[in-house]
Amino acid sequence: MILGLRTVIYPVPDLDAAKHWYSKVLGQAPYFDQPFYVGYQVGGFELGLLPGAQTGSAGPQPLWGVSDIEAEHARLLELGASALDPVTEVGEGIKVAAVQDPFGNRFGLIENPLFDPRAVR
Repeated sequence: MILGLRTVIYPVPDLDAAKHWYSKVLGQAPYFDQPFYVGYQVGGFELGLLPGAQTGSAGPQPLWGVSDIEAEHARLLELGASALDPVTEVGEGIKVAAVQDPFGNRFGLIENPLFDPRAVR
């Protein structure tokens, strides 16, 4: 049985640069920091950085929750991300957007007023 999202791993060509950028984006240092993998705890989930792996924006498309998608989308662009998908309402107040991180990966955002954090296990 699938229990839900636990970890999203982003491949990065330069681990030090990626660690610096993601620490700014997430507003925290990694909890696990090794030359072979760097992990951040984000709202009960994990965002991992994997050095030396192939980057891309066409593979899996995880969405990270935000409370104000317009502000967060703009902040990521200011931090050096590139626009992929503009903020778009997809129904019932749910909005999605995506940027490309400086390392070539898709970084998706979702503002979902229907998300119930109590349902996370």
